[in-house]
Amino acid sequence: MLEECALPYVVRPVDISKGEQFKPDFLAISPNNRIPAIVDPNGPGGRPISVFESGAILQYLGRKAGRFYPRDERARVRVEQWLFWQMAGLGPMAGQAIHFRRYAPAPIDYAIGRYIDEVNRLYGIMNNELADREFLAGRYSIADIACVGWVRLAERQGQDLADFPRVKRWFETIRSRPAVKRAFAIRVPAASAVDPQDPRVRAILFGQRAR
Repeated sequence: MLEECALPYVVRPVDISKGEQFKPDFLAISPNNRIPAIVDPNGPGGRPISVFESGAILQYLGRKAGRFYPRDERARVRVEQWLFWQMAGLGPMAGQAIHFRRYAPAPIDYAIGRYIDEVNRLYGIMNNELADREFLAGRYSIADIACVGWVRLAERQGQDLADFPRVKRWFETIRSRPAVKRAFAIRVPAASAVDPQDPRVRAILFGQRAR
C-alpha cells in the first residue's frame, strides 16, 4: 500500500497451513515463524537485508521510499505512537476476537465478550481521535496502513462500523486509494481452500509451543 514507491519486489508464498513457516530458510528471515517478512536485495550499503514484523517492515519501507513516514521528529512521533498502538492493541485484540468467535473448538463466552469489548474500546479511541483529523496522525501514513486491514475485518470482530462513524469515514477514504484497492483485490485461492477445523491444520496454526 506504499503507493508509487517504485520498490521492486518478488512475492514468494508461504503456506502456513502446511508448516512452511518452520523451514530453516524462512526462519532465517523471520525467526518468529510468522508472516509477513521481506528481503530487500538492495538494502543499506547495497547489500540484502531481511525484515520481519509488519511494523518494522512499514518503518523500513517508509524510510526507504521517503513516503508516509515523515522525517520531522514531531510528525514522526505522531505516526509511531499510532503504529505501535496498532501493534500492541488493535492487531492483537482484534486477532483474539476473531479467533474466539470463529476458530475456538468450543465457544467460551468470557473470552468472546472480553475481546469484543476490548476491540470496541479501541474502535472508540480511533473514533474520538478522528474527530479533528482525516487520518490517525494527521496526514496519511504507515499508521493508517497498519490499521486499515484490521478495520476491514470489523464484522468478524463483532463490531459494526455504523457505531463509529468517523472510523467508517476514515476506512472508506483509505479504501478508495488505488494502491489499497489493488491490495484488497488480491485473492489467494489456496488460502480459501484451507479447512481451519482440520486437526492437522489446527495443530500447525494454533498448537505450537517452544521449539
